[in-house]
Amino acid sequence: MMNKCHCSMCRKHSGASFATFAAGPLEGYRILEGEASIGAFESSPGVHGNFCTVCGSVLPEAMRQFGLVVAPAGNLEGDLGLKPQMHIFTGSKAPWHTITDDLPQHEAFPPEFAGPETRRPTHTAREGVIHGSCLCGKVEFEITGQPNAMFHCHCSRCRRGRSAAHATNIFFKAEDFRWLKGEALVRKYRLPEARFFGTAFCGECGGGVPGVSTERNIAVVPAGSLDDDPGIRAQARIYVDGKPDWVIITDDVPQFAEGPPTR
Repeated sequence: MMNKCHCSMCRKHSGASFATFAAGPLEGYRILEGEASIGAFESSPGVHGNFCTVCGSVLPEAMRQFGLVVAPAGNLEGDLGLKPQMHIFTGSKAPWHTITDDLPQHEAFPPEFAGPETRRPTHTAREGVIHGSCLCGKVEFEITGQPNAMFHCHCSRCRRGRSAAHATNIFFKAEDFRWLKGEALVRKYRLPEARFFGTAFCGECGGGVPGVSTERNIAVVPAGSLDDDPGIRAQARIYVDGKPDWVIITDDVPQFAEGPPTR
């Protein structure tokens, strides 16, 4: 079973526009190594979001009440023999994301997995300000400038970093960005062999947060961390040659086999 989840908690945890989870029998799941690096945050009663405390990647969750393990598909390798079967929590869908496929949609849990209603803190938008936060709310930030670009990236690094079908990153000037609280909680991971690639996340909940480089005057903001509509939509899908078979693109966003077009 594989589903796309649009709830705000999944967006906050991964930093992506939506999460894609694959579920299988719990008895077939085991941790091979790195158990000491697993962090957990109780996002709602009885529901834990697991994450790697080194790089922030979302990790599988054992749902013992259903006898299932639910794993973020972006971190899985090889041919899964599955494709997404439905959209869930579409009532919480991000405003910048448009569903263009014909999969069944459920505004909350599908009937066979009905669960308790989850209430999230409300946010009041302010004109000229884009607000964002992590899953637990201990890290908050705001941006006052206009975004420069927005890309969906399908490379394997972004899939692993965001634990999703693809990353959706929005680029701002660093001078227009500021932390409101929790900057000391932000952890950064830099992939050793990469020139620029890295992740930033809240050390308390694992939620994806912006990576800011004052030297390059750039703030790379994971779209899922935003509480406001950024007023921009994806301009390109990049590194689509790296997407797995279970990702089927059905929209008309321009596609590029590798890096973004020259700007």
